[in-house]
Amino acid sequence: MSATITVAAAQFEPHLGDVTYNVARMQSLLNEAARAGAALTVFPECAVTGYNFATLDDARAIAEPLEGPSITALAQSCHAAGVHCIAGTLRLGDGNAVYNTAVLIGPYGVIGTYDKAHLPLCGVDKYAARGDTGFRVYDTPLGRIGMLICYDLRFPEASRALALRGADIIALPTNWPTGAETAPEFMARARAFENRVFVIACNRVGDERGATYIGRSCIVAPSGRHLADASPVGEQIIYAGIAVADARQKRLVVSPGEFEMDFINDRRPELYL
Repeated sequence: MSATITVAAAQFEPHLGDVTYNVARMQSLLNEAARAGAALTVFPECAVTGYNFATLDDARAIAEPLEGPSITALAQSCHAAGVHCIAGTLRLGDGNAVYNTAVLIGPYGVIGTYDKAHLPLCGVDKYAARGDTGFRVYDTPLGRIGMLICYDLRFPEASRALALRGADIIALPTNWPTGAETAPEFMARARAFENRVFVIACNRVGDERGATYIGRSCIVAPSGRHLADASPVGEQIIYAGIAVADARQKRLVVSPGEFEMDFINDRRPELYL
């Protein structure tokens, strides 16, 4: 594991239902990020498929199994460039259930998946099956990576579960619409700071079936400081250099022996129920 790695969030405008266009655009952005030195690129929620499907049948017609052509194509691009990415998609599961899924892909294929646990009454989440994968952390050459999706960020337990499992990086593919400005302004920063982890939040831009998306993808340090921020409009790749060792130092020392805090070991879980 390198001491410092470059990570990226590839903010772009997916086209609803146009998987061919979306995957090709993601491959282009992935290659651009790789040329800039990014070892990990995070894409928006449902980047492969689009989000605001009118019916479950419409979503099901676009969803693919994990081994389908879209993830296979992205895995080939990761292999060719020797990089990792996290792609948001709609996954076709058992019994034709549709899941809002994030897929972690490395140079040698799929490393892990996360199915969105918290589903708002919005877009395809009105029809998606509730994810039960839990909050897994994947050990990679880049560090320990966990994934959440959009609305999950509003539930602090989800980020804390990943932190307790040793996550260095929480990747958040998201579709923040107008009205969700508090997410990049406050919540991404809070989740990073309270868990002492890096947060890479990648939003989309543009309009889709009446929804307008606010961009503002961000990369946040364990200190809560924004390392990179994207524009509210327009496609853009943002980058930051991160040292995962910073996420493994949970003890915040303001004045040695006088003022110290440990956000993990100072917890009192026996009092929280």
